[in-house]
Amino acid sequence: MIAIISDVHGNLPALKAVLEKIDALGCETIISLGDVVGYYAQPGECVDLLRDRGVVNILGNHDHYIVSGEGCPRSKLVSDITEYQRGIISPEQVAWLAQSRSHIIDGSTYFIHGGWQDPVDQYLYAIAETDIPAGAQTFFAGHTHVQVLLDVNGKTFCNPGAVGQPRDGDPRAAFATFEDGHIELRRVEYDIDETAFHMKEARFPARCYENLYIGAQIGGRIDKITLAV
Repeated sequence: MIAIISDVHGNLPALKAVLEKIDALGCETIISLGDVVGYYAQPGECVDLLRDRGVVNILGNHDHYIVSGEGCPRSKLVSDITEYQRGIISPEQVAWLAQSRSHIIDGSTYFIHGGWQDPVDQYLYAIAETDIPAGAQTFFAGHTHVQVLLDVNGKTFCNPGAVGQPRDGDPRAAFATFEDGHIELRRVEYDIDETAFHMKEARFPARCYENLYIGAQIGGRIDKITLAV
């Protein structure tokens, strides 16, 4: 059984809860669809947990910000958080992020962070058959923080959801498992108060973590993924 995680975003309590559940399920392999860092206060600890387990990570946009030294083109707040994380993450942890893959192809199963047109930063909210790579029967993508499993004209699209910042109205940490062609969407409760505590200690405003309690974006927007019309 393979566990697919995505968008940990420095949320250590959420990652620990998900890994505990993954271990209980007996998963042999973990694939991370990226964004181990970003948003929350313990990015280095999250990198260490995944690195020590031999997890293969696919580069996400927040991982890219840390590795490249760039900021987020869409959000000053995200850029400020990224700058804070650069000050607390070690060179060894950055090096682990830097060796992240752009994508993974295993037979007819494809894994990516964003989308096939832009692996790092394409948001897939309305899924069309053209969004699924030509050689893929099963396509896993992260980035939107919305957990979903869709049949797209006989092909399968799955976003495992976000470990560290769900945006689909369910505050529980999300991931998926994959075994013998069967995908199971899974959720795990975790201690959001602990994540909020570390953000307060780092002196971030409450709006940076209040969204966790309702499973939303910063600012309170709840998202969904649908089939394209």
